[in-house]
Amino acid sequence: MSSNHESSLTPSMFDVDYSSWNVRYKVIAAGFIFYCAVFLLCHVVSVCFSQTYYSLSAKEKVFWDLAATRAAFGIHSAIAGLWALLVDPVISADKVTTQQNWSWFTLLIATGFFLFENVALHGSNLVFRTFDVPLVIHHFFAFAGFSGAVIWDTIGHYLPMVTLLLEMSTPFTCVSWMLLKAGLAKTVFWKANQWLMIHMFHCRMVLTYHMWWVSWCHWDVISGNIVLPVRVLFFTGLALLTFILNPVWTHKKTMQLLNPVDWNFGNKPAPENGPSAKQDGQLPKKKAK
Repeated sequence: MSSNHESSLTPSMFDVDYSSWNVRYKVIAAGFIFYCAVFLLCHVVSVCFSQTYYSLSAKEKVFWDLAATRAAFGIHSAIAGLWALLVDPVISADKVTTQQNWSWFTLLIATGFFLFENVALHGSNLVFRTFDVPLVIHHFFAFAGFSGAVIWDTIGHYLPMVTLLLEMSTPFTCVSWMLLKAGLAKTVFWKANQWLMIHMFHCRMVLTYHMWWVSWCHWDVISGNIVLPVRVLFFTGLALLTFILNPVWTHKKTMQLLNPVDWNFGNKPAPENGPSAKQDGQLPKKKAK
């Protein structure tokens, strides 16, 4: 859909008719396919170049590839969120109803990514017979919320773009987990990355307070322009993030700095020098009898 107020800085590559459902479906599909490709590329590259990856269990390999895919999405989301928060004067001027072509593109790509996330999560749960309730709830609200913004297309894009900025922590989470599995949790680089990641989680908490404040200041416009189902989804998800998920994740990451463990897989302690013995993850050779 064309933006309510068009910015002269909007790149021409975004100038398509977003009011067309055919265009929306194509961009969502492009987002889904792109992140599927990132997932598969990470697997291929890791198989070819990482002894650590080779030594992981099948479930950990899937998590490794998903972590890298989420990191790529996190970089894109952080750029889009910062652009809406600090740079774009049009979206910042009207935080409830204004849209831009670049924000439409980002919204649709993000919807494709969250579709991929749900397919990967439920597929993984089915194959490995697991069910991570907090993660399922988180992914449900992410996909439902962004799908709602696509369906009820009069919603402004400031809050959805700022919501994407919450993904600022995912690249650091990816690096933290991969280095931990490689036996590098005692290195200066891992600790520095962990400090930055913890800082990003604190920034996430501040960002959720900002979103509550914006909603409070514009409540009359929000209640008059955003339908009830979308409001319920958004504020339920925001409440879960503010009061449960962000505090729990921040606490766990802080504790992980003091005691490096893989709490994604049963709080296993970090290997000293790789998954078994060597720093590069190569399995130790058996002694000759």
